Amino acid sequence: MEDWEIAKTVTLQPIEDVAAKLGIPETTLEKYGRFKAKLVLADTYDPEKRGRLIMVTAMSPTPAGEGKTLTTIGLADSLNRLGKRTVGALREPSLGPVFGMKGGATGGGRAQVMPREEINLHFTGDIHAVTAAHNLLAAMVDNRLHFDGACGLLDSRRVTWKRVMDMDDRVLREIVVGIGGPLRGLARESGMDITAASEVMAVLCLSRDLAELKQRLGSILIGYSPDNQPVFARQIQAQGAMTALLRDAVKPNLVQTLEGTPVLIHGGPFANIAHGTNSVIATRLALQTADFVVTETGFGSDLGAEKFFDIVVRTGHIPPPDACVLVATVRALKFHGGVKKDELTKENLDALTQGFVNLQKHIENLKTFGIPFVVAVNRFSADTDREVSQVRELCAAEGVRVAESRIWAEGSSGGEELAGAVLAALEEDEHRFDYLYPPDSPLLDKIETVARSIYGAAAVAMEGKTRRKITRLQNSDCGGLPVCIAKTQYSLSDDAELLGRPRDFTLIVTDVALSSGAGFVVVYCGDIMTMPGLPKSPAAERIDIGDDGEIIGLS
Repeated sequence: MEDWEIAKTVTLQPIEDVAAKLGIPETTLEKYGRFKAKLVLADTYDPEKRGRLIMVTAMSPTPAGEGKTLTTIGLADSLNRLGKRTVGALREPSLGPVFGMKGGATGGGRAQVMPREEINLHFTGDIHAVTAAHNLLAAMVDNRLHFDGACGLLDSRRVTWKRVMDMDDRVLREIVVGIGGPLRGLARESGMDITAASEVMAVLCLSRDLAELKQRLGSILIGYSPDNQPVFARQIQAQGAMTALLRDAVKPNLVQTLEGTPVLIHGGPFANIAHGTNSVIATRLALQTADFVVTETGFGSDLGAEKFFDIVVRTGHIPPPDACVLVATVRALKFHGGVKKDELTKENLDALTQGFVNLQKHIENLKTFGIPFVVAVNRFSADTDREVSQVRELCAAEGVRVAESRIWAEGSSGGEELAGAVLAALEEDEHRFDYLYPPDSPLLDKIETVARSIYGAAAVAMEGKTRRKITRLQNSDCGGLPVCIAKTQYSLSDDAELLGRPRDFTLIVTDVALSSGAGFVVVYCGDIMTMPGLPKSPAAERIDIGDDGEIIGLS
């Protein structure tokens, strides 16, 4: 059965009943229909009375798909099945991937969050609100240039704030605005990013409450003055109106899985560009209302997990995870071992063993941070028993826990082995969380530490102008910020074609930018794009709507 067909067989619970499982009263719900709601709750987070946090990451993703979101959803269901009060915490899907290459982000098979079409499309409007707040700031920047001229508060040649939209559109990466005469504003070069890469999205997800959100928005760098001094959003009085647009978006959203497990879905920064984690507001709320919280980070341990540890946890708003799950698949291992996508259903133990080096590096990465973890082998229907056994043996040789997951086909019952392994890791394994680098380490050292320790690079290279930009940031009280490295998700390196475990490569840093509101320095590597393009055959070509209003083809 297709995902949408499975979803049609399930009768969803009223959202009030889902909230009641977490002790959340109906009076605190702002309902969006019968099955989704925003939560209006005061922040009563108490670190002494919090639940236990489980973070799900993965090996390097492949075109075959690994099922990280599915595993997150299914693990929450499985823990509930074992009598543990559990809630999931996920990011909101971006329309870019939904209509592009990746498709939707609501899980699959017997592990889905509902209502899937609404979550994958407009949901409660949070991403649209982020787009509006971001573009309001852009409009106010250009309005200031129009009335002040090229040499007012802002130097028109040094404006850094672009516009965004929640869609893949490569032709908008570089644009010219303000052409057509004085009434159209001041002509200048600019560009557009996807909303998931917006600093406003990162700010929303890293702020503890509305007051911090407003403060962070005011600290966003928008450009430089004619004497090359930084100019921030607060200097053009933009933060108040931006916060007003985000007043409702700051409230987390409550939905449910096919099995009725509560899930908070809030915020949606990409992990290959931004920090890749749902909001700290949602995670804090989840930790106060459940005994176990299962969250996910974007892509592999080299991206989402590293940023979760070194950016999100550093805010002090949430604790380090109590345990992690590292998702792997037989298909992905064979792909990293050199097997073509259309041949992944054939048994190939040799390729699996060769591709294991990729998972091996992700295992090493999680060991670096000192968090107990379990390798989850997400089983596909074409996987053979011999292949799954081979993965178990290879993981055992690394001295790590491993569990087979049949969540896609069987739902929570298929995740009992994984849930049991996670519970055992929580109780029996050592927890000694370590950051990757100290906050006072120079920015250049932070970049090199991530490159060498997490990616396995032999060296880091950049042009002189990029190195000088980093030096200026270091000397302008930004040296204490963490780095958010933007690179391809498909490889441990910055080259998407280097599969497996690349060695002796040089990480190429192409640019850096200060996200002063979010509180990190973005480091761009390789050919990473902040505005993706649609693939040759985008998912949008397969999405349609019937005469009865039912959406079809949404993966």
